[in-house]
Amino acid sequence: MRKRGGSGIIFSFFAGSSVKSGKKFKVVTLGCRTNQYESQAYIDQLMKMGYTEASEEEVAEICIVNTCTVTESADSSSRYQIRQLARHHPDAKLVVTGCLAERRPDEIASIEGVSHVISNMEKEKLLEKVFPGAEVPEFSIENFSAHTRAFVKVQDGCNSFCTYCIIPYVRGRSRSRKKKEIVEEVRELVKNGFKEVVLTGINVGDFDGNPEEGEEKVSLAELVKEVDKVEGLKRLRVSSIDPDEVNEELASAILEGKNTCHSMHIVLQSGSNVVLKRMNRKYTRQIFLHTVDYMQKRSPDFTVTTDIIVGFPGETENDFQETLDVMKEVKFAKVHMFPYSERPRTRAAQYNNKVPSDEIQKRKQIVLRHSEEIAYELREKYVGRTMDVLLESTEGDYYSGHTDNFLPVLVQGENLLSNQIVPVTLLHNTPKGLVGTVCA
Repeated sequence: MRKRGGSGIIFSFFAGSSVKSGKKFKVVTLGCRTNQYESQAYIDQLMKMGYTEASEEEVAEICIVNTCTVTESADSSSRYQIRQLARHHPDAKLVVTGCLAERRPDEIASIEGVSHVISNMEKEKLLEKVFPGAEVPEFSIENFSAHTRAFVKVQDGCNSFCTYCIIPYVRGRSRSRKKKEIVEEVRELVKNGFKEVVLTGINVGDFDGNPEEGEEKVSLAELVKEVDKVEGLKRLRVSSIDPDEVNEELASAILEGKNTCHSMHIVLQSGSNVVLKRMNRKYTRQIFLHTVDYMQKRSPDFTVTTDIIVGFPGETENDFQETLDVMKEVKFAKVHMFPYSERPRTRAAQYNNKVPSDEIQKRKQIVLRHSEEIAYELREKYVGRTMDVLLESTEGDYYSGHTDNFLPVLVQGENLLSNQIVPVTLLHNTPKGLVGTVCA
């Protein structure tokens, strides 16, 4: 038996292929963009080995589940995905990797049907371990199935050890890829039709270019400038980053770049300095606000998305109100809200003054409501403007997409295609996003 998912992000990747083969695969991914990148690398490798993705009716020879353990809900989702795949593909090699597999390898191995449990440190050699002696293609990506933007992993691991977070224990210490390797991967993606690339990692701000002895470190800003030069690239984004890591060099690389988007996911977690200190975050509320203010003064259309945790141990009503105050001041384009989830082995799991679960749920709903209201208010000032929109997918009679500064847009027009960038006149605002029409 194997399981499916209920929390965390779940991606069942589709990958079409011209290779006519009876060999079928399934790859299911939970959690972060780094996991998505790694799963895409497995897809690219398998397709080069002659496999095609199994349809809903077909049985796969190999199934891979890339798990997440950032919350208890993510754990449950990962187990569910494993058991579901085991049920539907009883004779397949069922391979489980990712952060839950790293944290609870014996438990995962005991699930009926699981044939391999691969640690995070051996992720890039996963198929070599499953098919010993076989010729396995390089672990890298050339496509990003079912997406119009491609995530490129530039860094893995984390050295921060925030008190609530299990990730440093399951992903290991920070380590970066080489700049040349990243740039070549971006070139290949652009050659294959991708217009937008997101540089991602577990802690992108730690990127250093993996210098060998005698070599200079490569800053994230230098990497951004180099990727920005890739011919044919239309949009470049930097994934989740802490406010203290947005230094002047990186800010200039993003704000002055040719294809860099004027929007960033800058992590807040809490608007209270007391809570931030208990979380072992390396910045204050004031640093966060200064970073956002600096970017928006240099680029008035610059927008920010963020992460917020509610119900962290010891979070008082006043602490929570400080988070709401920051939300109101910054006017986030989008907020990813996480109710605190206790993780074994973390310092926060030992903290007293736990916030009751019903209070956590109440604060969660308040943040969700406020975030929708604030994002709506932010979009209002763009009504009447014309902006370029990257079309992503259909929603009824509309195409949905995003502007350069990550505003959601629903577009009407004829002869529209996914992965097009079109000029759109923004006619009115709705709770789902701005609605516009393609300029003649």
